[in-house]
Amino acid sequence: MLIDESTLSHYHIIKLEKMSKKSDFVKSIHGMNEQDLNARLEEDKQRLKKLKFAHTISPLENPMTLRGLRRDIARLKTELKLKQQQA
Repeated sequence: MLIDESTLSHYHIIKLEKMSKKSDFVKSIHGMNEQDLNARLEEDKQRLKKLKFAHTISPLENPMTLRGLRRDIARLKTELKLKQQQA
């Protein structure tokens, strides 16, 4: 199966949008203190739990949001650990 240039460029645009969202998220958590990171972490854990429950009852429109939220939680935990090691 051959991929035409328009499909390929569309793929790259989507990939760049995702990368910019990730880098924006990482930049935003770099400026947070430990208390803010802990609060955000607990909030995201609750959101993940609710989304998993909702997905179990009826499938989510975009189940990839679960993966993105899990990765955001991992990024928060990483940043929190780095802040704790610096202290």
